[in-house]
Amino acid sequence: MSNRGKSAKKPKRQKDPYKPPVWQLVSAVRDHRRVAVESVHHISSRLGTSFLVWLLVGIALALPAGLWILQINMQSMAQDWQGRPGLSVYFANTARARDIDEVVVLLEQDMAIQSVTLTTADEALEEFKHYSELGDALELLNENPLPASIRASLGQGLSSEELTRLSTMLAKRAAIADVVIEKTWLERLNDLSRVVSRLGIALAVLFGVGAVLVTASSVRLAIESRLEELKVLQLVGGTRAQMRRPFLYFGALYGFGGGVIAAMLISVSLVIIEPPLSSLLGSYRQELNLSGFSPMFLGSVLLVGGTLGILGAIVAVRQRLRGLKIV
Repeated sequence: MSNRGKSAKKPKRQKDPYKPPVWQLVSAVRDHRRVAVESVHHISSRLGTSFLVWLLVGIALALPAGLWILQINMQSMAQDWQGRPGLSVYFANTARARDIDEVVVLLEQDMAIQSVTLTTADEALEEFKHYSELGDALELLNENPLPASIRASLGQGLSSEELTRLSTMLAKRAAIADVVIEKTWLERLNDLSRVVSRLGIALAVLFGVGAVLVTASSVRLAIESRLEELKVLQLVGGTRAQMRRPFLYFGALYGFGGGVIAAMLISVSLVIIEPPLSSLLGSYRQELNLSGFSPMFLGSVLLVGGTLGILGAIVAVRQRLRGLKIV
């Protein structure tokens, strides 16, 4: 009995009937490749219509994405200013050098102030010439129209009473024309950043729906042009996936194209606003460091565009082919 057990052959393991064979996977890959090539050819043969769809989708993506970049940079600016509150003192044009020196000494002796930086009228004029394009016009003036100013950095954790005390003390001097507390500017910047964030979310939802509808309309036209082909494919036993597949590729290509247009629009906008923004920040002795426009951001725009395009294609396919009892 033991010898029979040793000599008995083990039963063969049956193949899993639900496991797709290799040739089916190869066939599926080839079919996807064929559909992708046909979709690219279909869109490239109608570049005028395709470009209009890309432009509409690109604008719908560029507006919320641009607001997101703006909000990121505003937060970065606010963080750079955090921990460095201060005030700016602007003297009258008639202020004498002795009056300016007295204010400088007064601020340096105050325990609430960490550092004091004086900008004379001549230095202010040279700085204005550097950050503006009015240098030749300023040469024609008989006298310097810009006043001297002081930038004072305040200590951490100052109360509103301390800020009010400093502002009131400086405003009483006749040589001082204005006192600006930069904490107010920072609070307004934070409020504006929150407004931009919420506006970006609202526009992302609205324009996202618009991009889906634009793509759905374009895919619906493609369905109408291939309606007879779909009917024949249904008669010969084509599956639902095979009928939907070309139009999903259409939607994805429209979405990706719109993402490329959106990236181009945002890039051009950043190039346009960079010089005046650099000049504005330079007047506050800050350097412009635009952030957010990175490869990850570009990839996200393309991914969102492709996703919206596929959603639009799904909407168009379900609406149009359902009436034909195809899907």
